[in-house]
Amino acid sequence: MLIVFSGLPGTGKTTIARELAQRTGAVYLRIDVIEQALRDAGVLAGDVGASGYAVANALALSNLRLGQKVIADCVNPVRESREAWKATAAMAGVECLDIQVVCSDRLEHQRRVEARTGDIPGLKPPGWQSVFAHEYEVWDKPPLTIDTSLKTPAQSLEILLARLNPLPT
Repeated sequence: MLIVFSGLPGTGKTTIARELAQRTGAVYLRIDVIEQALRDAGVLAGDVGASGYAVANALALSNLRLGQKVIADCVNPVRESREAWKATAAMAGVECLDIQVVCSDRLEHQRRVEARTGDIPGLKPPGWQSVFAHEYEVWDKPPLTIDTSLKTPAQSLEILLARLNPLPT
């Protein structure tokens, strides 16, 4: 199974995705880490662009083909990136579960963004203006959506674990 966490920075997706990976033993791929590694390598002529997503999809595919569950943690803001994840899952013959993480309370979202400290060496977290102006297309088909202004990370995790491991009927 490929589980793709999507959402703007500061919504809480990394907190939930990381914990889900720990609880399930899934391979965890965080786009921010991949993109920063590409920048640090100094091999790109310009900005990272879609390169981080291409690397993440290749890593996801190789792990899915080994029978591993994979969790991707990314903004995933446009149709092209969303379709690429679906294509990766299809190539591996596994289900793709899209999870969109939002924070519907704008003031709380802003507070979180402004209070964040970076956990990736060399990467400065985006400011509120950048997050607020970030391109983020509406989904063609609404994914499973978690609103972190209404649920704690623990509650969000329990919802996802229940979705992944439904009780027998």
